[in-house]
Amino acid sequence: MVINKTWQSRAADWMIILIISMLSLLCIAPLWLTVAVSFSDKAAVAAGMVTWRPVGFNLLAYQKLLEDSHFFRAFGISLQRIALGCTINFVLTALMAYPLSRSVKQFKHRNVIMWFIVFTMMFSGGFIPWFMTIKSYHLLDTIWALVLPGAVPVFSVILLMNFFRSIPKELEEAGEMDGAGPWYMLLRIYLPLSVPALATITLFSIVGHWNSFFDGLILMNKPANYPLQTYIQQLVVQINMDEVSPENLRLLAKLSNKTLNAAKIIISMIPILLVYPFLQRYFIHGIMLGSVKE
Repeated sequence: MVINKTWQSRAADWMIILIISMLSLLCIAPLWLTVAVSFSDKAAVAAGMVTWRPVGFNLLAYQKLLEDSHFFRAFGISLQRIALGCTINFVLTALMAYPLSRSVKQFKHRNVIMWFIVFTMMFSGGFIPWFMTIKSYHLLDTIWALVLPGAVPVFSVILLMNFFRSIPKELEEAGEMDGAGPWYMLLRIYLPLSVPALATITLFSIVGHWNSFFDGLILMNKPANYPLQTYIQQLVVQINMDEVSPENLRLLAKLSNKTLNAAKIIISMIPILLVYPFLQRYFIHGIMLGSVKE
């Protein structure tokens, strides 16, 4: 049955669409401005003439970026961090969430461990003990300093735990009748049925590792070990005048720090923009089911 809408309800719908469109434009505007700056001329950027379109269109910033070995080394470190960090986060989150999703009869000390986990979300040991702990394990200036301190994301554990608890108990009972053990239940029943929640925590892990810059700044003593976001945060174009050729001088005369940095920011965003569309369809479903307790 189709219900005819009144003009007031139609006006309200159009107002909501207008507000959402304006908010979307506000979100896209900084990204679009960065793209325009990366393709603009040095003088136009310095004069503040670049708005919604490039002024003096050129590809010099991207040409210079392809010659920057430090950028690609930092890019590689961030990719390595995501590969190691996401794998560790995924395994440890699943191994912790599954026993915590069991009842007290099945796991006697479940509530005690759960309180310890929740406590870590509200209180931390402090910045200095955190740094001293990592230093005492001789992890400074290694990739492990970037992935091990955040190996168990508590929010992801709670999200996946609640999702496991939403799975019908009849499946577990059927598995137990067939002689399935805990490992079989986790790997063959719970994980395959938890794709939305797993995709959500994977997205959290990827975005968290990719965007993190502060730990790289503190835990890496050598700039050569900086991940990409730390490298971008410390962006400084250093020019050795003894090694600059006439061709490079002409290039630098048309290129500014702002255009080069904008190009680096755009390139650094590409991996997340490529990954997000594939996981976004699971995001709302995983968050909704994983955040509701029975």
